[in-house]
Amino acid sequence: MRYGDDDRESQNVEDRRSSGGFGGGRGMRIPIQIGGPGGMSLTTLLVVGAICLMLGINPLDLLSGGGIPVGERPTQQQPLSPQDEANARFVKRVLADTEDVWNRTFQDAGRKYQEPTLVMFRGMTPTACGTGDARMGPFYCPLDQKVYIDLVFFDELKRRFNAPGEFAQAYVVAHEVGHHVQTLLGVAAKVREAQQRDPRRANEMQVRMELQADCLAGVWANRTNQMKQRLEPGDIESGLRAAAAIGDDTLQKQTQGRVVPESFTHGSSAQRVRWFTAGFQSGQMGSCDTFGAGQL
Repeated sequence: MRYGDDDRESQNVEDRRSSGGFGGGRGMRIPIQIGGPGGMSLTTLLVVGAICLMLGINPLDLLSGGGIPVGERPTQQQPLSPQDEANARFVKRVLADTEDVWNRTFQDAGRKYQEPTLVMFRGMTPTACGTGDARMGPFYCPLDQKVYIDLVFFDELKRRFNAPGEFAQAYVVAHEVGHHVQTLLGVAAKVREAQQRDPRRANEMQVRMELQADCLAGVWANRTNQMKQRLEPGDIESGLRAAAAIGDDTLQKQTQGRVVPESFTHGSSAQRVRWFTAGFQSGQMGSCDTFGAGQL
């Protein structure tokens, strides 16, 4: 990606890396449109949490975007390296680009975009959705409207998932910001309500929401390139490799040797690639109606 020393870095960042952690539907249509901001009542949260526990699902996995297992958490904090700082600067620049794209998009629709905060942490950190753990991978918490990421995940993208490249990293950030856009548009609240009405479809609805976030990441890539000519040859291919590498089927094959589609929470590799591509090729949020799509 084309970034220079004079490119803006977002100020909406909390750097907790040195703190050492803490204390130790089919047939359903939710079109993308600029509407009222969504939210969840305490009653809804309690119900969703109870449903998750009955289904054996970690409530934080459904209350946030993310949940890509990355293995064991380091038991001892290591000092920040020059590469750590370079990754941090890159993330701040990508976040700044998401702010520019979504501010303009919302402004064009007559609304004000509420910029999220990105939290960089190591190991574990408190969130409004519960304890954030680096082993979950990057995630978004709608209750505090923050994106959480342990930058060690970028090493995992290269080493474990064979998805190197700056745009692979940018795709991860843009996907989580896509969850923030869903929260502002009320999509996330509608999904939670649907899951509450029909717990049997909880995973299916979660998959549709994750694929929509992939599509929104594609929309962002298209628009940030139009605005700032960020993309270089090979960037999109890097993003597609990342999307494919963290598909549920690919991860299940790696971890348990078999694929269980009914337990998917993010979508298959092919589905993630398909929806990111749809968003990138169109550059339009209207192409991201995963809830109205009969075939994902």
